Amino acid sequence: MGSGIPGADYQVFLSFRGPDTRQGFADCLYHAMFDAGVRVFRDNEEICPGEKIMEILRAINNSIICIPIFSKGYASSKWCLRELSEMVEKKKKIMPVFYDATPDDVKLKTHVYRDALRGHEKENDKEKWEKAIKEVVEICGWESSNGEEEKALKEVVKIKGWEVQRTGKDS
Repeated sequence: MGSGIPGADYQVFLSFRGPDTRQGFADCLYHAMFDAGVRVFRDNEEICPGEKIMEILRAINNSIICIPIFSKGYASSKWCLRELSEMVEKKKKIMPVFYDATPDDVKLKTHVYRDALRGHEKENDKEKWEKAIKEVVEICGWESSNGEEEKALKEVVKIKGWEVQRTGKDS
């Protein structure tokens, strides 16, 4: 099934930390988009070191829109941070969702993401990851928390053709 855009395998790439959202928000968002006819990529299993990272990077590169779901644990995952930096590096259209994490958490104004990034001190890409976070958090996105999932899902999944529409200013 094509996306209608030459060279694009997917209309949307979902980036999320599995333990935080896989059985909840990310799954509901995936199914809502899929049911609306959107070709969505999501990783169905946790990535093991050395496996599938090339497949995921290819999926990011071959997607039109990337939606990182910023949860409290997102920045603790080096895989999520790799995905995010790839999105920024490839200048993808990024539409962030703040799920159970606030923009202030992601802007490193609270301990949540600061502490998570401190856990990656020995990683060569830490500075690149931090730069990607700071760039993406400035993009207008959606905020949701437990109990408000349905409202956020309805806002995110406004489909017109291959484009995912949203309210607020564009990036």
